[in-house]
Amino acid sequence: MKQKMLNSKIGNYRWRVVALLFFATTINYIDRQVLGILAPLLQDLFKWSESDYSLIIMSFQAAYAIGLISMGGLLDKIGTKAGYIIAITIWSTAGMFHAAARSVISFVIARFTLGIGESANFPAAVKTVAEWFPKRERALATGIFNSGTNIGAILTPLIIPFIALKWGWQWAFIITGALGFVWLVFWWMFYKRPEKTPRLRPGERKYILQDGEEISKRIPWIKIFPHKQTLGICLARFVTDPVWWFFLYWLPKFLNTNHDIDLSNIGLPLIIIYLISDGGAITGGWLSSFFIRRGKDPVAARKLTILLLALLVVPIFFASVTSHIWMAVALISMATFAHQGYASNIFTIVSDVYPKDAVGSMIGLSGFAGAVGGVVFSFLVGLILELTGSYYIVFGIASIAYLLCWIALKLFVPDNKTIIIA
Repeated sequence: MKQKMLNSKIGNYRWRVVALLFFATTINYIDRQVLGILAPLLQDLFKWSESDYSLIIMSFQAAYAIGLISMGGLLDKIGTKAGYIIAITIWSTAGMFHAAARSVISFVIARFTLGIGESANFPAAVKTVAEWFPKRERALATGIFNSGTNIGAILTPLIIPFIALKWGWQWAFIITGALGFVWLVFWWMFYKRPEKTPRLRPGERKYILQDGEEISKRIPWIKIFPHKQTLGICLARFVTDPVWWFFLYWLPKFLNTNHDIDLSNIGLPLIIIYLISDGGAITGGWLSSFFIRRGKDPVAARKLTILLLALLVVPIFFASVTSHIWMAVALISMATFAHQGYASNIFTIVSDVYPKDAVGSMIGLSGFAGAVGGVVFSFLVGLILELTGSYYIVFGIASIAYLLCWIALKLFVPDNKTIIIA
């Protein structure tokens, strides 16, 4: 109620900007997930081996890792408006190019280019929020645009099978790629910095800029490396991020191989899995806050929460051996629920441990470690499936990944200790 009264007094143009970021993030996630939904069809059509498919997936992850290193500095130089225009033009063009791809190498090129473009979305969105919102509203604004990831994950299995079955697989890439260009029209027309937006009320402009000139020094990675907490958090991301990538890109193939699920009935299992995973982010945040209210140190509370969530992932091994589709869905849903709860806490540990000026660099560094882990795991998945034809080793690795993550945090991220970086 207070927020509504406040908006009515000062204006709400800034929330239109968040709406644009939300739709960009939703499109971002749809574009990256189309290939996973169509993978069983394309693998059969183009006679890909498991190693061929893993190479295609690895190309996106490698490009994403490169982008995480380079995009922050580029956005600082050219600004968010131009940065978003370049990024979404690259990733939308790459998304549509998939429709023309026929060989493994052409799909690799398309995925690599898509990864470069998509890597700019989150740095650009976070920077836009910083430009358009006072500090007190940034967490809410970030939460709103970030919810587009879950909406994209739910919408993709709804719309892609329909398009592919009705008009062909090429149109699934063309239509979803074109969504970015539609978004680009609105971004081009409506986005300016608040100081240069004529439609912005003076009261809202003053409210947005209330924190004044924000001066923060960028702390390079070289100053973060020597701390053992950096090793612990990067190891945690290295072993767990690949499991989420596996869910995104191999679940449709797994359900097709083990349970004869195809484009005509893939939607419901995936929607259930991603809907349940949504609850994990909320539950994970609530649980660590609960422990803190009971007197636990914040870092200790996050680690205890991660341990409890890691135990939820262990039974996923049995998803590879059960013959019951809904039992497999239930076990996978538990794991995706746990991952989202874990993600809420691993990001927060960074802000608990590192000084404010180092948080962005540490998030980027740990994200890079996660993307590199994704490349390695994708290679292993392709190799394992090529040699064994079975998912049980892959699910076995996934079942212990979060326990390994917790061990890394336990060993290298002590409680009651923050880092001071000169």
